[in-house]
Parts: sequence; C-alpha cells; structure tokens
Amino acid sequence: MKIPGGGKLQRAVRKLQKRFASQAVILMYHRITEVDLDPWSLCVTPKHFAEHLEVLQTSAHPIALQQLAQAHRDGNIPPRAVAVTFDDGYADNLLFAKPLLEQYNIPATVFVTTGHIGTQREFWWDELERVLLQPGKLPEQLSLVIQGSTHQWNLGKAADYSADDYRQDYGKKAWEAKSDSRLFFYYSVWQRLQPLPAQERLQVLDDILTWADAAPLARGTHRSLLPAEVCSLAQGELVEIGAHTVTHPFLSAQSTALQRQEIQESKVYLEALLNRPVSSFAYPHGNYSQQTLSLIREAGIEYACSTEENTVWRDSDRFQLPRFQVHNWNGEKFTQQLLRWFHD
Repeated sequence: MKIPGGGKLQRAVRKLQKRFASQAVILMYHRITEVDLDPWSLCVTPKHFAEHLEVLQTSAHPIALQQLAQAHRDGNIPPRAVAVTFDDGYADNLLFAKPLLEQYNIPATVFVTTGHIGTQREFWWDELERVLLQPGKLPEQLSLVIQGSTHQWNLGKAADYSADDYRQDYGKKAWEAKSDSRLFFYYSVWQRLQPLPAQERLQVLDDILTWADAAPLARGTHRSLLPAEVCSLAQGELVEIGAHTVTHPFLSAQSTALQRQEIQESKVYLEALLNRPVSSFAYPHGNYSQQTLSLIREAGIEYACSTEENTVWRDSDRFQLPRFQVHNWNGEKFTQQLLRWFHD
C-alpha cells in the first residue's frame, strides 16, 4: 500500500537518521600561502591554517582520509572525525603546509596532478590569471579559434587595468565579477578553456600569450611540486599522496579512452615515484560522470573525493566522498563553519 506523502516522510526519516548518526567532515584545501590575487579562493595563509589546525586538535577528531574510508567501510565512523585534503599539488603544500601538519600532528592527503610535477609552466588557470590579471593595458579585442569556432571578446574599458583596479580585485571571486571588469573578462575566457583537452587548451593559451605579448614564465609562488618534493611530502606517517589525473581535465567532457588514461596514468606514475600503492583519487573540478565512477573502480582506486559539500555518513558512496572547501578564514570563523557542518 502506498502511503500518501510517503516520499516526504522517508526523506524526513533519512534526514533524522543522518542527523544523529556518526558523521565526518572532509576538508578541501588547495594552497597554503599568501598571494596578491586569488580569484578562485584557493589560498589560505599559513597563519590561518595554523589556527584551523589548532581548532581541529582541540575541538574535533583529526583522522587520516585512509582511516576514515576504512571506518566508513566498517560502519564505524568516529564522532566528529575530520580529514584534511589538498588538491592539485602546489609546492607550498610541502613548504608551508607540511611543517604545520607536523607541528600539530594532523594527517592529510594531497591529491597530485602528475602532469604538472616538475613542469616549467603554471597550472593553466594560474597562467591565464598571470597574463590577464596583471596591471597594464591589453589589446581591446581578443579573437580565439577554439575547436573550430571563433570566439571574440571586446574588452572595452577593461583593456586598461590599473594598479588600483588590481588591488581592489584582491579577495574578489572570479564568478562574482562585474560584467565590464577585467576580472569578468578573465572568468569568461576561463569558461571557454575549462572543458578543453589539455593539448588544445595549451594551444589556446599560447595564442593568448602571443596576443598579450607575454612569455610562459612560471612564478616561484605558483609552481607545482618537483618529483623529489612529492617524495619528501610523502615521507613519514602524516601525508598520503592520492591521484588527481595527469592534466586536470573536466573528466565528463572527455572520451572514455582519455578518461581511463588520465586516471590510470596518474596512479601508475605516483606508484612508481613513491614505490607504494596509491589508493585514493579526487575528481578535478569535482566533475565526473557515472562512466568515470566505473573507470575509477577499474583502475583499482579504493575511495575517491568529490567537491559536493556534505558530511560523510554511513550511506555515503566511497567513490563520491563529499568535501567542504575551506577558505581563508581566521580560527574563529573556521570554528563557526565547523560547527555548522556538524549541525551543532
């Protein structure tokens, strides 16, 4: 017999079950450093990161992601468990994050984009920011051929970008930029480049460099890890290295063959470099499809992280573990967020 409103009742019961079940929070960081401009809110200062770790040490149960995945599988998630993760593989994860993790004895997992290990170029979104979001004047029109189609941007007043404009954009998010601003121009170009395969995107970036009369120089502040630094990061018991593809693609926009290559080759590379199994994975941009999930299992990945913001509880899918992105909050604000995530 079908009970009227049964669907709503089931959802309410499920919500109550989750509310009182053991839950965990997985935190997603990217960078621990200070920069002049951060259009994607990827950076947390070392000072604030230390405050976050102190809060976790005193008010939560810090746990390695690998231990959390096992506890989830066993149906025994510790109360107020929190796992720390990093995406991409910036050098500052070793230079600034690991010493603080060691100071507070808090484990973390770093998901590394293997194609950028030791490269002389920045991650593409950083290179695009360096070229388009530096004070100065750009040509008033940009025309790019992308996958056979021509795309044009008329910069208008955004062609001029003063030092004051640059300073005012500090702390602003790219997706919230005003439509006539240089920051919005950057965001609009980024949207066109995001779903492209790596080689096509690199060609378009080269075209932008030529248009802007800029060179592909990597800033020391934005570089990725070197092979030896990945090994140093993994030394000891605190840091686990996970896979994050080879080129950081928008996976659902790629062919099955390319997705398989991105997933398997990143895992194999890291296992050869570290001489140990790599069992975890994080989806670039938090993007994937049902087909991607099958390929993850096929590659021998044991658990994977998404960017869906939710707590981990007994019914969570171990190949779609949710995470909360952490912003550059001070310790007080971070505490408030942690309480909110735990529904306190």
